[in-house]
Amino acid sequence: MKAVVLVGGEGTRLRPLTYTTPKPLLPIANVEFLERQLAWLARHGVDEAVLSLGYMPEAFTRHFHDERFGDMKLRFVVEHEPLGTAGGIRFAAEGINERMLVCNGDVLTDLDLSAFVRFHDECGAEATISLAQVEDPSAFGVVPTRTDGEVIAFVEKPPREQVPTNWINAGTYVLEPSVLDGIPARLNVSIERETFPRMLERPGRLYAMQSDAYWLDIGTPQKYFEAHVDVCSGRLGRPPVAGASEWSSGVWVQPGATIAPDAELVAPVLIGERANVGSGARIEASVLGADVEVGAGASLARSVVLDAVSVAPGASIADLVVAPDAALPCGPREG
Repeated sequence: MKAVVLVGGEGTRLRPLTYTTPKPLLPIANVEFLERQLAWLARHGVDEAVLSLGYMPEAFTRHFHDERFGDMKLRFVVEHEPLGTAGGIRFAAEGINERMLVCNGDVLTDLDLSAFVRFHDECGAEATISLAQVEDPSAFGVVPTRTDGEVIAFVEKPPREQVPTNWINAGTYVLEPSVLDGIPARLNVSIERETFPRMLERPGRLYAMQSDAYWLDIGTPQKYFEAHVDVCSGRLGRPPVAGASEWSSGVWVQPGATIAPDAELVAPVLIGERANVGSGARIEASVLGADVEVGAGASLARSVVLDAVSVAPGASIADLVVAPDAALPCGPREG
């Protein structure tokens, strides 16, 4: 099966991290987010993925220089001008004349794609949308359905007091070729605001499947940190990264890392490859990338420290995401 992955966004809410690295290539628990997404697709039989690129396309072609991810073939398509979600899918899917999966490059999920495709088949749908339930759907596209899953309407970012349901568009779709045929080529078209609503004009074409699978949009600093905690807590399986060993309950250590005997690690924690945690240091609910140096007596709480950061002895940081290669001097720092 083939998939289109939409990874062209600029990731403005995660600046300054995304000034140098596209959001899908930022790590989640020391694995690039896009690699986690491609591994999820591969587990459900996807053998070819088209990456729809826009912002910093060379970063993706450099990262996947052999145009493969394991056994999965990769193809790169660059949007030189914004085409919207539907226009981008149509452009990326050029030459694909079969059913495909589509997913957004900023959603971390363990949705059962195999069950999702079966639901699509059973409904006889032309397009099927995955739905996730959230407490406050007012920031999302809300999708009310009939009992059999047929979509009734799309309500984009409704006021909280007017939401018809808490089930939102979760950003993963199964699309038949007929859906793409209805999208004008090389025009800016929104699948949420134009393509899907137009499909409602004829009953029986558009369905949605509710799922209680893990789902998180990683697009803000708070959600980006939350994704690290959830992965390290085992919400998407154990270990959080291949090769990590469990140093104590909920504390994971990758190969080559060293931890002083009197250091205190409070779960969930992930210590990256070749990282060094000094004497008397305290690490709480945090992730350290590769080659991070934490000086003696330093304290880290609720933070993500990316590769090759140096934390000075006695430094104290909390609620921060620290960019690669930074040097944190002594003294308190909070986000």
